[in-house]
Amino acid sequence: MTQATGTASTTRRTVGVIAAMLATTTLLGGCGPTGGPASAPRSNPSDSPSASPTADPKQVLLESVPEGTEGAFRFTGKDSSSTLSGRVDPDAKGIEVNSTIAPGSEGITVKMSVLIIADELWMKAKLTGQAGLPKFPDKWMKLDRTKLSDSAGIPTYDGADQGNAGPLIEAATSVEEQSPGTYVGFIDVSAGEAAKAFDDGEAVALGEAGKKVPFTAVVGADKNLTSLTLKIPAAGKAKAYDYVVNYADYGSTPKISVPTGAAATKAPPMAYELLNG
Repeated sequence: MTQATGTASTTRRTVGVIAAMLATTTLLGGCGPTGGPASAPRSNPSDSPSASPTADPKQVLLESVPEGTEGAFRFTGKDSSSTLSGRVDPDAKGIEVNSTIAPGSEGITVKMSVLIIADELWMKAKLTGQAGLPKFPDKWMKLDRTKLSDSAGIPTYDGADQGNAGPLIEAATSVEEQSPGTYVGFIDVSAGEAAKAFDDGEAVALGEAGKKVPFTAVVGADKNLTSLTLKIPAAGKAKAYDYVVNYADYGSTPKISVPTGAAATKAPPMAYELLNG
């Protein structure tokens, strides 16, 4: 393929961001199941805070985290380096993740979708902003994990809580119900499973401030978590930002299925060349 001077290396740097997203997206199940109270069966509505004034607010929050029995649902998430949206279908062991990587100094915009069903992997990618960029089929391209240089680091389906709400709430040091369904408090993100929800070294860089990060969480009338927002403070050269997880449309979201027919194709060699750098 003939490309403009510098475009090949530029493209590789840009798609390197995609490879990183595939391998270690912190918003994509970075912590995995905690095995703690968040895994407990969903409470009966009669056990809700309104019916039981003495209910522990932290326990209520933990029980609101999706555990896989709620049916398919939608999610959005944002951290220091990415903004994602998509669907989770626990019955299919499926996750669909969509992201747009804004143009950097090279002026290239990347639209990326990843589909994970159990341990199988598909992607869509579109690169725009420069002449000579590779063009991929507008279909789900099935990836062969054995052809990926970091195949061991590529995620598989590991639970419904893809925003790591459970491990973060588990690390809460104080929780109170501010108003019906709205909870506030502080989370210690400095260590353990909570720290794994962030980019490498980010939680440590927060220092003492990481031990008391303010959060707000909202639980819907169906007792399912709808949002969790952490106010991450500035640290060194890193600016303050909001770590946000939103879950919605429990049970009414279209289910995820394996792409077939005209909707799917094998990933071309160029996809592996770019993803592997």
